[in-house]
Amino acid sequence: MPTIFTKIINGDIPCYKIAEDENFFAFLDINPNAKGHTLCIPKKEVDKITDLDEETFMGLMKFSRKVAKAIESSMVCERVGISVIGLEVPHAHVHLIPLNQMKDATFQSKVSLEKNEFEAIAERIRFKL
Repeated sequence: MPTIFTKIINGDIPCYKIAEDENFFAFLDINPNAKGHTLCIPKKEVDKITDLDEETFMGLMKFSRKVAKAIESSMVCERVGISVIGLEVPHAHVHLIPLNQMKDATFQSKVSLEKNEFEAIAERIRFKL
């Protein structure tokens, strides 16, 4: 059965897409730690990031770096944190989180956003790609 992320890639579940290429996909986290919290995923469905083949792993890191740079230049933040946890969804993914304080990276503190806020943030980040 496809993961929720595969369903997002296939367009079966809507998302606030940031970027996409032949192998990777980035979209806003709908339960964000901070405004601009983005997930980068390989289109290839693999559970653990360490199980990705080296080419896909390195490609995901390169793609994530590009998206992180766009987040950093479009959101008010001191830096963009990168986290790989992988317990929520059995599909390898990288969290890119705009950080202004340590609590932004804890996954304990969440922000609530309206649909129009998600859309505006996604557009602002896409503009910087």
